[in-house]
Amino acid sequence: MVMYGCAQGWPGTASGPDIVRSVEENQPAPRAPVEVLVRRLDPEVPLPAYVHAGDAGADLVTTRDVTLAPGERTMVGTGIAVALPEGHAAFVHPRSGLAHRLGVSIVNTPGTVDAGYRGEVTVVLVNHDLRHTVELHRGDRIAQLVVQRVETARFREVAQLPESSRGTGGYGSTGLASTGRDGRP
Repeated sequence: MVMYGCAQGWPGTASGPDIVRSVEENQPAPRAPVEVLVRRLDPEVPLPAYVHAGDAGADLVTTRDVTLAPGERTMVGTGIAVALPEGHAAFVHPRSGLAHRLGVSIVNTPGTVDAGYRGEVTVVLVNHDLRHTVELHRGDRIAQLVVQRVETARFREVAQLPESSRGTGGYGSTGLASTGRDGRP
């Protein structure tokens, strides 16, 4: 059991057992994992897998060797197709380590896999490094698959939208008024 609190207390705070509580008491009951059906299109490719308990993204690998020159992009297969339950989608996210170490990311990040799609999950990789060619090998982890519940919207046209505190402020609009900058470089 994980405990938090302070037995002696900090200045200006309560102390003792009344503030020491179990984290388990404050957590919602765990939900069962969402079952995703996977068809292996390449028998040597591993199923998507989480590296650590609690990870949001399951690793996807490339089915072929890839060489990406600076600025180049290519689409690679992952060797799997999935069937997601209705009301769910999967999102293909870049791996932070590839971005940091090699400058590799995904062009349409995140890529969306809809519940009704049954084809191979593919990833469009791009080399953002300006000087170095990147080589990836068959079986290298290239992306992460995040499965999420999604809502279906009903779009209704109106003559005017309700007011909000943000209004029509778009790119770069937050923080400019408080700093006095006009947004110009």
